Amino acid sequence: MKVKKAVIAAAGLGTRVLPASKAVPKEMLNIVDKPAIQYIVEEVVSSGIEEIMIVTSRGKTTIEDHFDKSPELENVLLKKEDSTKYDQILKISDMANIYYIRQKEARGLGDAILCAKSFVGNEPFAVLYGDDIIKSSNPVCKQLCDTYDEFGLGVVGIKEVTREQIKKYSSMKVDFVRDNLFKITDMIEKPNDDQILSLYSILGRCVLPPEIFSILEDTSLGYGGELQLTDAMKKLAQINGMIGVDFIGTRYDMGNKLGIMYANVEFALEHDEISEDFKAYLKNIVKNL
Repeated sequence: MKVKKAVIAAAGLGTRVLPASKAVPKEMLNIVDKPAIQYIVEEVVSSGIEEIMIVTSRGKTTIEDHFDKSPELENVLLKKEDSTKYDQILKISDMANIYYIRQKEARGLGDAILCAKSFVGNEPFAVLYGDDIIKSSNPVCKQLCDTYDEFGLGVVGIKEVTREQIKKYSSMKVDFVRDNLFKITDMIEKPNDDQILSLYSILGRCVLPPEIFSILEDTSLGYGGELQLTDAMKKLAQINGMIGVDFIGTRYDMGNKLGIMYANVEFALEHDEISEDFKAYLKNIVKNL
């Protein structure tokens, strides 16, 4: 069955990027001239998916406002005959069918995904973490969907990280299949040194079968007293196995101050309007370092 739906988890508090995230959701922090979550929605749409559920939490209505129509702004741009900006604004509200549900308590990523059970129904679906932006000429979400089409198993986007980083993420037990594909039969969330299975970790993208919901409902609270999606996927991997895709793309952690700066610099260097001036600025700055 083709993947036709996506769930974007955007309910986190963003404590690592305080104080900016006190009033502005971390998903709405800009990368040059677009909020981070718009890049994620664009990735989903570029992957051929047009039904999207965004799981939010209290204080994040600006996400809904961003993807809604804005008649007043549209009228101002029409009066100014600024067709370029008018088309940009219109495209934001027309790019996909976006639905929202609120996670009422911060009970972990697994709980956030459970909130989307009715939306997903009995279909496979993509999961995208709201603070992971991945730049790639071939959308990573599509890379995973194509892999799901081939194998019919749950799929996770993985990358090798450092030994220190793996303890903050998750660790996979992997067996090489071919090219950039691996069979995954076990995983653990935020492992200790003696629990590390490999240096491959899930970084922000999954495609899951609907069976994950019944597994989540039967999964106990895990690390941090939260319902961990990794714990449910571990059970899925042990039952049927999963596929890990060492995806092609560059990932930026928008829940991390340094990750936000990396993203802004690298996207600015490729931006049609400002790239040349920004390159000149950076060259001048570097002289004084």
